[in-house]
Amino acid sequence: MAVPKSRTSKARKHSRYANWKITGPSISECPHCHEPKLNHRVCKNCGYYDGQERLVVEKEKKEEK
Repeated sequence: MAVPKSRTSKARKHSRYANWKITGPSISECPHCHEPKLNHRVCKNCGYYDGQERLVVEKEKKEEK
C-alpha cells in the first residue's frame, strides 16, 4: 500500500486547485441580424439558426410616454 513520506502542505494542496477557473459563455455574432448570440443556439433577436427561421419572434412595441 502506498503511503506518502511527508504531509502535503496547505500551499501545495491549494495551488493544485487554483487553476480551476470558470469560463464565460462563448458568444458569437448571428449571421442573419448581426446581434450577439450563444453558440449552437437559436438567435433570440431574429429566431434564425443555421440559415433557417426556427422560431417566430414577435417584436415588442416601444411605448412612448
